[in-house]
Amino acid sequence: MARSSTFPKWVLPIMLLLGCLATKISAEDGPVPNGDFEMTPSGGFSNEAIVDGPTGIPSWKSNGTVELVESGQKQGGMILIVPQGRHAVRLGNDAEISQQVKVEKGSIYSVTFSAARTCAQLESLNVSVPPASQTIDLQTLYNVQGWDPYAWAFSAEGDDAMLVFRNPGMEDDPTCGPIIDDVAIKKLFTPDRPKDNAVINGDFEEGPWMFANISLGVLLPTNLDEETSSLPGWIVESNRAVRYIDSYHFTVPQGKRAIELLSGKEGIISQMVETSPNKPYTLTFSLGHANDKCKQPLAVMAFAGDQAQNVHYTPNSNSTFQSANVNFTARAERTRIAFYSVYYNTRTDDMSSLCGPVVDDVRVWFSGSWRNGFGGLGRMTLGLAFLVLVWVLL
Repeated sequence: MARSSTFPKWVLPIMLLLGCLATKISAEDGPVPNGDFEMTPSGGFSNEAIVDGPTGIPSWKSNGTVELVESGQKQGGMILIVPQGRHAVRLGNDAEISQQVKVEKGSIYSVTFSAARTCAQLESLNVSVPPASQTIDLQTLYNVQGWDPYAWAFSAEGDDAMLVFRNPGMEDDPTCGPIIDDVAIKKLFTPDRPKDNAVINGDFEEGPWMFANISLGVLLPTNLDEETSSLPGWIVESNRAVRYIDSYHFTVPQGKRAIELLSGKEGIISQMVETSPNKPYTLTFSLGHANDKCKQPLAVMAFAGDQAQNVHYTPNSNSTFQSANVNFTARAERTRIAFYSVYYNTRTDDMSSLCGPVVDDVRVWFSGSWRNGFGGLGRMTLGLAFLVLVWVLL
């Protein structure tokens, strides 16, 4: 009986290996330890929770004036904004928090976090995994709730990465500075380019981590490096953010993810696609409404090489999106495609929250062979097929 209850020798190593893999996956994909700052510090929470020492916040190290703030907490006549839950962290002048995370060398990761302003005149937040670093402008409030989720990407140069959030500001009040909450990390994968489409990640299904309980989407700030983008294949080449949205909280044309263009010409996404010079191509995409009470009209300016086209969204009772296309002739081996919102749109319910048209299912395909249905090579192919059929019958 004792023998029958004993595992074979090979079972235990496999179980340990699977356990390690599961632990590694959970550590890489999702909230970082105490990323919501709800874990109770050793001294407990208080309304005056100025962090004392480098390890005052569980799982984080701190430097400078770092404060654990609570929902509803006041500073003078101002109520501090806590994005989610009861607690968040505020960074004072030149203060920072950091945490070491396990990563895979050579892989691209996206960090999602929520940020809110307080009392600084020019508020910003520096996010870094040295040597990669970016300072994100928090002056623009994209919605009336007073906070937004953001995403920033980096390339891992080793198996351990030090994630740092720092307030670069220097205010007269040393406690003024950004509030941070809901920190998560996700390993990104660049999708393979489809055989019939020159666009990478044209359906926007691969992107940053999104919290299921947050209905604001994720803002993608300026990022001119296509190699380390939170939206693989794409860059944000403007000084305002675009919004990455999901089908659980918004209406998207297809799949689970899409892009909502904000702030007119100040919110541009683009991609360089492979083309053959002097060949005809067609750019197609879906244009829609996010169903977020965005005030119409909605329109995008679509660019494909030297062609630009203004496309207005036309509401349809049977659908919340429509298809559009731009024909162009490639001039080089790489062609730029880009989109931005023609108008500066806000929501009808508060007249302040920024919104805009939704773009999805972007495709670029060689259109010379089958133009007008059966033109060019299309007619040649049909002719050859007819000759073969006649030969077989004879």
